[in-house]
Amino acid sequence: MNIDTLKSMASAIVAKQKGVLAADESSPTIKKRFDSIKVESTEENRRRYREILLTADGIERYVGGVILYDETLRQSTGDGIPFARVLSDRGIAPGIKVDQGAKALALYPGDKVTEGLDGLRERLAEYRSLGAQFAKWRAVNEIDERELPSAFGIRANAHALARYAALCQEADLVPIVEPEVLMDGAHGIERCEAVTAQVLEAVFAELDAHRVLFEGMLLKPNMVIAGKKCARQAGVQEVAAATIRCLKRYVPAAVPGIVFLSGGQSAEDATDHLNAMNAMGPHPWQVSFSYGRALQAPVLTAWQGQESNAAAAQAALLRRCRLNGLAREGQYARAMESAA
Repeated sequence: MNIDTLKSMASAIVAKQKGVLAADESSPTIKKRFDSIKVESTEENRRRYREILLTADGIERYVGGVILYDETLRQSTGDGIPFARVLSDRGIAPGIKVDQGAKALALYPGDKVTEGLDGLRERLAEYRSLGAQFAKWRAVNEIDERELPSAFGIRANAHALARYAALCQEADLVPIVEPEVLMDGAHGIERCEAVTAQVLEAVFAELDAHRVLFEGMLLKPNMVIAGKKCARQAGVQEVAAATIRCLKRYVPAAVPGIVFLSGGQSAEDATDHLNAMNAMGPHPWQVSFSYGRALQAPVLTAWQGQESNAAAAQAALLRRCRLNGLAREGQYARAMESAA
């Protein structure tokens, strides 16, 4: 494990104004995205779409890393340049999703645990050889108003995240640790904060036990937010205050950056919440983003699978990245959404 490499890479990904573009949708997930714009999910269409994302001019000002899917890491531009090299040549770190999805946790109805530890050491070595500089593993914590997630479900996912993170650092890959508390359901913001606190406490206890270097990792948590079906949706400032309060209690200051997932929020809401949190700063860690849909939704809308729309799609991505770059500094305003 090269400590200096891990520390410098983790810090570079969340440098000033920068965050992470999550482009690691599995084949079934990208099919759903393409279905929404009536585009067939062929390998070539997926390759071309990712090429549009990764070659957009100017995104290196706001994107420090891109999470790729296994298929995408192995693909190249139309000119034959591997995507990993396209990114690294522009100062953007290529990353890779390495978990194999959440499955039902045996004998714990409602809980899920993420699988993929078997053979991970060997897969990480291969991904490193293909140009990856960091990795990501997502744990899913289902939440309801009383019982879910169970204490054991939380521990099972925390343990898997820590084992993954240790293997990444052994391979000189920065681990992005993603312990997501889902925003589905009717629970209020108070319940989300309580569960997020339990999850973060368990995760960092396991990371510490596995000797994971906090300075060489990034955390990708959910924001503390009410469930989608909750009658009372918290305002922007309430979400920001609850989220920062929770993180300050459980996330060590040694962690260089927190890169939030958008978790199903609209692009505008995700940016608004990020801005509000940074406006409350300074914080012990960089407060940044690792958005998928919140960056890509406008791109898909602009692209529509038409080559003639490629430039417009790239412009939509750059605009979204720029707005989140402003939110990284607490300088975003909702009125900017309607600006030309």
